[in-house]
Amino acid sequence: MQAAETARVAIVTGGAGGLGFPIAERLAAKGHRVAIWDIDAGRAEQAAARLPNARGYKVDVTDAAAVAAATEKVVADLGPLGILVTCAGHNGPLAPFAEYPAEGWRFVMALNLDAVFHCCQAAVREMLKTGYGRIVNLASIAGKEGNPNAVAYSASKAGVIGLTKSIGKELATTPIVVNCVTPAAIETEMLNQLTPEFKAFVTAKIPMGRLGRAEEVAALVGWLASEECSFSTGAVFDVSGGRATY
Repeated sequence: MQAAETARVAIVTGGAGGLGFPIAERLAAKGHRVAIWDIDAGRAEQAAARLPNARGYKVDVTDAAAVAAATEKVVADLGPLGILVTCAGHNGPLAPFAEYPAEGWRFVMALNLDAVFHCCQAAVREMLKTGYGRIVNLASIAGKEGNPNAVAYSASKAGVIGLTKSIGKELATTPIVVNCVTPAAIETEMLNQLTPEFKAFVTAKIPMGRLGRAEEVAALVGWLASEECSFSTGAVFDVSGGRATY
């Protein structure tokens, strides 16, 4: 019979909605104490109120100092940090490359890549103290293939994949494992940022012929964040309905 998993403290960035909340929900159901981070304090607190043993925190994940302070606060409030899942992100503008706005590029890079660096660094510093850690970064199939008219999103998610591989290899001889998930288009509120034409374009690229469901991503993340995931690190796990070719 499988032993019960040890209850840990988990931070889920962007945990108030999108893919973040279903992931936070799954972790809470497994007995973990979940810190939900969101730029909107009200959303974070409302989401946390729907889960057992959860607390909401207003955090600007693009601000390294804010991330460090919030990480310390979570540890003080809930206990030693065991799990980090980085879900905060944005599609950014959809525009031809020749016309892509520089401010859109900077916004997407700050939220989708710089923030993951800040959160992983703060988490690793805590996890090295306690000798245990599971980090799961949400990347995208766009980071492998590149989506036309979405240069910042594609590049930022490719960066998350590279960041994950680098940290995973560096920490491979420690009890901290670092992996990322590369979903294809998933039915979430983030998809509403896309035009109907772009939504149809990404759906047409999925061999299963449908969008993914948030709970399907959450199930994989739940395993990657568990003690059972002990020999995978610096790895990329697809949830793409057959779209991924490598």
